[in-house]
Amino acid sequence: MPYPSLSSSSRKMVVATAVVVLLLTLCFDVSSAATSSTSTAYRKATEKQLRFRGNGEFKILQVADMHYADGKSTPCQDVYPSQLPSCSDLNTTAFVLRLIKAEKPDLIVFTDAEKSLNAAFAAAIASKLPWAAVLGNHDQESTLSREGVMKHIVGMEHTLSQLNPSEAHVIDGFGNYNIEIGGVEGSLFQNKSVFNLYFLDSGDYSTVPAIPGYGWIKPSQQVWFQRTSMKLRKAYMSKPQPQKAAAPGLAYFHIPLPEFSSFNSSNYKGVKQEGISSASVNSGFFTTMVEAGDVKALFTGHDHLNDFCGELSGINMCYAGGFGYHAYGKAGWSRRARVVVANLEKTDKGGNWGAVKSIKTWKRLDDQHLTAIDAQVLWTKPSTGLLALKVIRI
Repeated sequence: MPYPSLSSSSRKMVVATAVVVLLLTLCFDVSSAATSSTSTAYRKATEKQLRFRGNGEFKILQVADMHYADGKSTPCQDVYPSQLPSCSDLNTTAFVLRLIKAEKPDLIVFTDAEKSLNAAFAAAIASKLPWAAVLGNHDQESTLSREGVMKHIVGMEHTLSQLNPSEAHVIDGFGNYNIEIGGVEGSLFQNKSVFNLYFLDSGDYSTVPAIPGYGWIKPSQQVWFQRTSMKLRKAYMSKPQPQKAAAPGLAYFHIPLPEFSSFNSSNYKGVKQEGISSASVNSGFFTTMVEAGDVKALFTGHDHLNDFCGELSGINMCYAGGFGYHAYGKAGWSRRARVVVANLEKTDKGGNWGAVKSIKTWKRLDDQHLTAIDAQVLWTKPSTGLLALKVIRI
């Protein structure tokens, strides 16, 4: 529910803030050549490796399935009748703003793009925080092709999104790339990527007549992933500060893998309120990640009423839950977002920050208190604990 317990004046203030952010962002046509050049110049001027904070923490906010349309004129779906008169896309923008203020993430990840790109990413751009996006299955339904959508995103302010890796001459989809997160500045690991993020285009719909349903991650994308994983492993296990295993990584894409169907109520945390809408064929990407060994968790959207995490073969598979108010949902079931935090360990040398010690997650609800639920540990470094899920306190 869109924070139903807030007073009328508080609701108006939150939505008014969303309107201001939206208008400020829409004043700039980021699709123009001038703004695109400015954005590129901005990234080049400020481009430096993302790294962990001085307190040894790196936080990611995942926003899934915004389905942003036309702003104030777009009504909400699946809310109570009493909420309809005052509910629109602006409630989605307001939710993003509240989360940014509360969580102060180091990176925002959108696991689908939108019809109204400028408006959808307005809050992230206004915050001046780094953000990244992958394509969903509806993004080609506007006036732009999937390639056009991703090119538009790459030209926007403060984004780290990429069209495709420059070294991959042949690769399916648009928006396959990785981001390396460096250690704390001044630490022994400042020049190493201690945490790796993979972003992949899971497609929209099958282009093979004999195979119905949704798209999937293709062999060419998996080859790129394997090569990138091997390159990052080699660098992490080389001098300076050579490590004994690969740095942990996360993967983000939109459409869930068929392996999400492996879970039942006894082996996941969260809720499953609809079926798993994966591709009708299994392309083997889960096995590819298991073989690579560095991905500890993957995060998807697509099925708005699922928000669970379950572990399979050493990889946690997590939904974020539906975020946007113009997307389908369930009246009385709050829109939500997923937060992931990686923490570093202290080394024996003067309390210096070292490698990643643990990866944790929780979800935030769009209610009066931005309630945090379902906190759990996704992964801990083998020498410091078990790989099993554990309940934590936020």
